Amino acid sequence: MNLSTRISSRDKKSNLYYITLVAVLCIGSYLLGVWQNTTVNPRAAFDTSTDAPPCEKFSKTTSTTDLDFNAHHNPHDPPPSAVTAVSFPSCDAALSEHTPCEDAKRSLKFSRERLEYRQRHCPDREEALKCRIPAPYGYKTPFRWPESRDVAWFANVPHTELTVEKKNQNWVRYENDRFWFPGGGTMFPRGADAYIDDIGRLIDLSDGSIRTAIDTSCGVASFGAYLLSRNITTMSFAPRDTHEAQVQFALERGVPAMIGIMATIRLPYPSRAFDLAHCSRCLIPWGKNDGVYLMEVDRVLRPGGYWILSGPPINWQKRWKGWERTMDDLNEEQTQIEQVARSLCWKKVVQRDDLAIWQKPFNHIHCKKMRQVLKNPEFCRYDQDPDMAWYTKMDSCLTPLPEVDESEDLKTVAGGKVEKWPARLNAVPPRVNNGDLKEITPEAFLEDTELWKQRVSYYKKLDYQLGETGRYRNLLDMNAYLGGFAAALADEPVWVMNVVPVEAKHNTLGVIYERGLIGTYQNWCEAMSTYPRTYDFIHADSVFTLYQDKCEPEDILLEMDRVLRPGGGVIIRDDVDVLIKVKELSKGFQWQGRIADHEKGPHERVKIYYAVKQYWTVPAPEEDKNNTKALS
Repeated sequence: MNLSTRISSRDKKSNLYYITLVAVLCIGSYLLGVWQNTTVNPRAAFDTSTDAPPCEKFSKTTSTTDLDFNAHHNPHDPPPSAVTAVSFPSCDAALSEHTPCEDAKRSLKFSRERLEYRQRHCPDREEALKCRIPAPYGYKTPFRWPESRDVAWFANVPHTELTVEKKNQNWVRYENDRFWFPGGGTMFPRGADAYIDDIGRLIDLSDGSIRTAIDTSCGVASFGAYLLSRNITTMSFAPRDTHEAQVQFALERGVPAMIGIMATIRLPYPSRAFDLAHCSRCLIPWGKNDGVYLMEVDRVLRPGGYWILSGPPINWQKRWKGWERTMDDLNEEQTQIEQVARSLCWKKVVQRDDLAIWQKPFNHIHCKKMRQVLKNPEFCRYDQDPDMAWYTKMDSCLTPLPEVDESEDLKTVAGGKVEKWPARLNAVPPRVNNGDLKEITPEAFLEDTELWKQRVSYYKKLDYQLGETGRYRNLLDMNAYLGGFAAALADEPVWVMNVVPVEAKHNTLGVIYERGLIGTYQNWCEAMSTYPRTYDFIHADSVFTLYQDKCEPEDILLEMDRVLRPGGGVIIRDDVDVLIKVKELSKGFQWQGRIADHEKGPHERVKIYYAVKQYWTVPAPEEDKNNTKALS
């Protein structure tokens, strides 16, 4: 046998001994364990209690029915108030059109001077209703756009006052169970389309340079409704007055509108917002009160923007008899308007038949030189923020445009020129390019635009109705920032009211208008200047976090419920802890919803709550119940 064979034989014997030893140790360990588990629990030997024999104590200790598998690192239970579902009762049926900040009874406490009593006055918090505003009996889902432009259900806006008052002016007609809107107006008896065509022959409405418009005292907003087909979005407003339901009709038609009036406070829009302002027999005393109302129009008009006036006193030489006013009175009114317009450095472009059009200068180079001749109005102080427009008093002064080098041309646009629509939507706005908003760079703007395209795509997966073309028409973005949500939906048949809360870190509403979108300022601890059931869909990004220390979340939810239509959708983005509380509260509003992950996945603290407001109305009137019983 050679050496290698002897070594191999020795290794095999060593392995056998090792395996045998391991086996013996394993068997010994097993037998020891069995022996230990067949003895009495050691704790029983030291138990001096006489309540039970040791065997019974042992059986209790080892019984699987008493083993506790629950986690012992949970947070403390929340207080009962945090988990108890809150129920919000229905308000009385008479409050189905409740607009808290435009209440007629409350307005009587305020001055009649300059119509102060008709502007916004909100109740104190302790006065605010804590109930859900009901839809009227028979309420139906509105017609879809574009059909809704011309027709609305009577049950949704049960008011026939305008069909009587404006019968000869073709504003609105009532037939059977619905209203029809022929597109007429006091100053456009041939219809809004023909009227807009007349304007289009005087200034260019088709090249994309005019995108945002404001219509003062808008009636049922037919002017704005028909401008939409020309890619011009109009912010229409009218007061809640004897012409019942003007703004409500506009919103029911799917046309942007708000309750508002030119009185003593600024309109809730930033400076340099609108490309065009319009007044068709709006009965605003433009030449009175030192021309303060035209100065407010000047503040919100973009450089180079147009102001269009039709109705008294324009063409008074032919119209004065029908207006039941004297020639001297009308001549004086037009003279006052012309003087105020000149003092604002406006140029009268044209007056033809019933239309007169003025244009605001592109900059104030020439206007500053004119101040040496025209002492009034003076320029507003440069420390006054022209974009501050929430309960800000109107001033009898001229809002200065951003500085322009005097060597520049008179056509150089102060503050920067915006692109023509539709390039304007995604181009970097001048306010961002100029660095007017700290921390918001052009790169940050473009990133935000792309981010919201992704988010809206994800939203459509959560809310199939948002992805269904035509299901929603009126949308509200409660914290719009740069308008990215609205921009991502620009190709859809919707419009978005972009709200910049007055508590937001940056006042970005001017950027939103420079993109060719519309919006307003708002404090969400107060009610919005709109009717109930205004919006089909509400988007709220970080709103509840923003208002955590300012008002209760149920106050904001009550307002959301008031302005949301039955069957409407809600998407709320916020911290998960906030959303859990919001979801629990929303059960009291008969919302049905669920919390979904962030579009980036489940590891993000920000989550998304998607909910739908259930359909419900006030009960049927007693006479309807009796008729139903008789028929059955």
